[in-house]
Amino acid sequence: MSDTRRRVKVYTLNEDRQWDDRGTGHVSSTYVEELKGMSLLVRAESDGSLLLESKINPNTAYQKQQDTLIVWSEAENYDLALSFQEKAGCDEIWEKICQVQGKDPSVEVTQDLIDESEEERFEEMPETSHLIDLPACELSKLEEIADLVTSVLSSPIRREKLALALENEGYIKKLLQLFQACENLENTEGLHHLYEIIRGILFLNKATLFEEDEKFLSEVFAQLTDEATDDDKRRELVNFFKEFCAFSQTLQPQNRDAFFKTLAKLGILPALEIVMGMDDLQVRSAATDIFSYLVEFSPSMVREFVMQEAQQSDDDVLLINVVIEQMICDTDPELGGAVQLMGLLRTLIDPENMLATTNKTEKSEFLNFFYNHCMHVLTAPLLTNTSEDKCEKDNMLGSNTTNTICPDNYQTAQLLALILELLTFCVEHHTYHIKNYIMNKDLLRRVLVLMNSKHTFLALCALRFMRRIIGLKDEFYNRYITKGNLFEPVINALLDNGTRYNLLNSAVIELFEFIRVEDIKSLTAHIVENFYKALESIEYVQTFKGLKTKYEQEKDRQNQKLNSNRFRRDAKALEEDEEMWFNEDDDEEGKAVITPVEKSKTEDDFPDSYEKFMETKKAKESEDKENLPKRASSGGFKFTFSHSPSATNGTNSTNSKSVVSQTTPASSNVASSKTTSLATSVTATKGNLVGLVDYPDDEEEDEEEESSPRKRPRLGS
Repeated sequence: MSDTRRRVKVYTLNEDRQWDDRGTGHVSSTYVEELKGMSLLVRAESDGSLLLESKINPNTAYQKQQDTLIVWSEAENYDLALSFQEKAGCDEIWEKICQVQGKDPSVEVTQDLIDESEEERFEEMPETSHLIDLPACELSKLEEIADLVTSVLSSPIRREKLALALENEGYIKKLLQLFQACENLENTEGLHHLYEIIRGILFLNKATLFEEDEKFLSEVFAQLTDEATDDDKRRELVNFFKEFCAFSQTLQPQNRDAFFKTLAKLGILPALEIVMGMDDLQVRSAATDIFSYLVEFSPSMVREFVMQEAQQSDDDVLLINVVIEQMICDTDPELGGAVQLMGLLRTLIDPENMLATTNKTEKSEFLNFFYNHCMHVLTAPLLTNTSEDKCEKDNMLGSNTTNTICPDNYQTAQLLALILELLTFCVEHHTYHIKNYIMNKDLLRRVLVLMNSKHTFLALCALRFMRRIIGLKDEFYNRYITKGNLFEPVINALLDNGTRYNLLNSAVIELFEFIRVEDIKSLTAHIVENFYKALESIEYVQTFKGLKTKYEQEKDRQNQKLNSNRFRRDAKALEEDEEMWFNEDDDEEGKAVITPVEKSKTEDDFPDSYEKFMETKKAKESEDKENLPKRASSGGFKFTFSHSPSATNGTNSTNSKSVVSQTTPASSNVASSKTTSLATSVTATKGNLVGLVDYPDDEEEDEEEESSPRKRPRLGS
């Protein structure tokens, strides 16, 4: 178990005079050769990375507050604090600090603080006042220069004087020349002193001192990416840039912007692309930290670089794909680096920080790029670990049960959980890009394979992904889910969980409860029609009974609406069918259609027409009886009728078919007799032909139509 006495949080004071949490770790005091003195070291408890490395300077004022807090300043705008979990740990470190400075541990402040009046007097001093005398800028004086720079940091007056001296004498350029000499001579001790000197100069927080030698930085970038550079040298170079970026956070915003723009112009991003793919873990870690500073400074700058890069490079060497691959290949069992990289990717694909101008929209351009060039790299581990071949192989080699499928490896499960978290973010914040990708790749089906994982946190990630999709209430997604029967793995997981009341149970119930409350009709119908029998025994919540009630209510509404529409349609259809019957019959016979004026002829003409009609009808019926089989196959019918009761229950398929009257040329002369609005039907019952003449106002016909709508005649072909 870790020593909780030394457990601390590291804080830095930001520009708004608010304390920023830099991480939690364990503090120790030890002699650091590079710093040439006793130093405070804090290593992160998550991955052991160095959160703080601070030399205990003899002249720095340290303050002990509230028994568990130590505060000090390493620059004008760079205040630090250690917050201890236990008082005993704070006391131990405080004794070490007092020991270095020769102070009694009973004091609460190790040095006298400068009062405001002294600072005011300094502000009134002319710039021509006596400055600090700098040693000659020579290799033999590097240790003396380093001691001088670190000694002035505790005094605002001396810091200001040193900054003026450095600026007036062009000291920075001379130091850079010494750096080149130490590099050529492989003078490691001199390089360590230069590190301390540059670090102290950065702490002076003077913008004029940050004006970079672009030729020098370009050479450093070249060495950083040169394959011939040895590992130790590369590690020092990348750590230098990491410190450089860290110290830039103490600058004023305009100066910090200028600093990062200079780095971008000189090629920091192409250099990182190469360095992040190297084998050295420390180099990769430092490069990731630098990349995080750049993303935090300007996501748009990084996005613009990778989109331009895509026009000249293959997908596998793009910076974002290098970042994704580093996330996937993180060897840390707790995936500390992968978590950091996932956060950076989320920032880059977040539409909230994308710019929109009159000429272009960064969101559409970058998302098109990301889904075309990078998404397949991100989802590759997910698709690989949920393929049928992979799962079947794991089942053969794994446990006896077929429910526990890939991935069983804890680290792989953690990685897939991170990928799912990022994909869930895409569902929430991207629109058609992620929708098209999910449907084209059938991605949700592959994700739901993970519902069977033995790692509950991974199953919950898969369920959360589906929950976000359903939460959009998008019918395209809903149809995709129902058509693919994608509720099945979720319901199986619920049933396999049994009576255990745990997070998985609650999450599944919440999913279905959301569907019920939001009344998503298509999903409700699918669930009830396909899974209600399996779910009806779950009675400790009313969710599934509620879904059944919603389903039945909607079904009743649809039936009522259908019947209402059918009643209105039947009344209108009778009139339309009758009119079409008259018109089509007359058109086929080549006769003119009787107009309303012709229909109103005197009643004297009616008896003659009626007698002719009856004579023709009798002759036609006799002819039909003799030639029934032939006419039944010749076509030309005008109306069809639904099956009679005997036909519905009978066994003779020929006799059970509806038979209708057929118009012949011989009967064309009686077209005018149709003004009586009569409908003629012939039904076949037990092989016998029965002619019926039905009148529209017949009460028995009305009752029959209401009770059996299928008996209504419909227009034939």
